[in-house]
Amino acid sequence: MKKVLAFTLVALMAMAAVFASGNKESASAEKTYTVASNAEWPPFEFVDENGEVTGFEIELVYAICEAEGVNVEIQNVAWDGIFAGLQTGMYDAVASGVTITPERQETMSFTTPFVTLDQAILVNKGATYKDQNDLMGKKVGVQNGTTGHFAVQDAGIKDIKNFDAIPEAVLDLVNGNVDAVVCDSIVAQDYVLSNADYAGKLEISGHLTNTDVEDIAICTLIGSPFIDILEEGYQKVLANGTVDQLKAKYNIL
Repeated sequence: MKKVLAFTLVALMAMAAVFASGNKESASAEKTYTVASNAEWPPFEFVDENGEVTGFEIELVYAICEAEGVNVEIQNVAWDGIFAGLQTGMYDAVASGVTITPERQETMSFTTPFVTLDQAILVNKGATYKDQNDLMGKKVGVQNGTTGHFAVQDAGIKDIKNFDAIPEAVLDLVNGNVDAVVCDSIVAQDYVLSNADYAGKLEISGHLTNTDVEDIAICTLIGSPFIDILEEGYQKVLANGTVDQLKAKYNIL
């Protein structure tokens, strides 16, 4: 009798576990995760001629979530306040050229980095600013609240013009209102190589040397189960060649 009862209990527990697992998988499949991105950073994320948000990181997020069988929605939001939105639960993750920093790691979890970059000095052709020392006394454009902004401040450069987005800074550069723009090297490279509006007008004259090389990854709040989904999916699309294909598509060297 005890053996029969024990067997019955074990069977019931096993069925309950399977049922619970099924419910968990169903709930995960039904949930739509929200990923915030500031679509002002080509080739990572930008708005194309059809008004659609696209780019290397956008396609990467979709590929990751497809590999994991989960639904995802990308929201194009302003950089200023993007992390506050993450902290308050407006978004499940941020994919927007986010640099892994010790300060951010206090509250955020990151996937394996997929890009490494530094801070480049973007100029009109013919300018010869090789590093932060050459920018002393010059007017330098940056996007407010970015690692490029912080690096320019840390270098002791005084004449800094803050912009809400890099495209605004680049336009001011071409119009002669700033002497240089400091931003992520891959973003600067895209303006030089791929942006038809500025063809033949811009070049990268140098790089800041007072800042470390930066690792770029997708982030969530610490403790979010979404980070495991993102990491597992990233490893799948890395292994099947999708990451390399996207890098080639968007000229990320």
